[in-house]
Amino acid sequence: MKAFLKNLGALFLGVVVGALVNSAIIWLQPYIVPLPEGYDPNDLEQIKVAMKSFHWTHFMMPFFAHALGTFSGAYLAARLAASRPLFKALGVAVVFLFGGIQMVQLLPSPIWFNVMDLGLAYIPMGYLGYFLVKRSEVHQTIPE
Repeated sequence: MKAFLKNLGALFLGVVVGALVNSAIIWLQPYIVPLPEGYDPNDLEQIKVAMKSFHWTHFMMPFFAHALGTFSGAYLAARLAASRPLFKALGVAVVFLFGGIQMVQLLPSPIWFNVMDLGLAYIPMGYLGYFLVKRSEVHQTIPE
């Protein structure tokens, strides 16, 4: 039962931390890559209209938010997992992938962005988080 609770907590914390990282990057976007003048970034309808005038740079921040949010959540889940860290890391990645699919359906983004975002920002980042945890564990067990 203790391992079950630890694994559940690892998944939960991974999703929460990943969502916080994602939200922080999205929150910073207007300061790094400003939106076109006159649009409220908190209004979904205005974002849909503004997307028609977006440059490719406007899409990089959401991609990095999705990728880094997924990576950080997956890394944390794999690091905290009592067992099967790959399953926990990919579990977090799948949760974020479902959110990415929902955003693709809500916002009329270009197909190149949808393919890049859904193909690279979720499952690969989840696996990378797991891989780095496993790699660090291998290096910790090697006697010096």
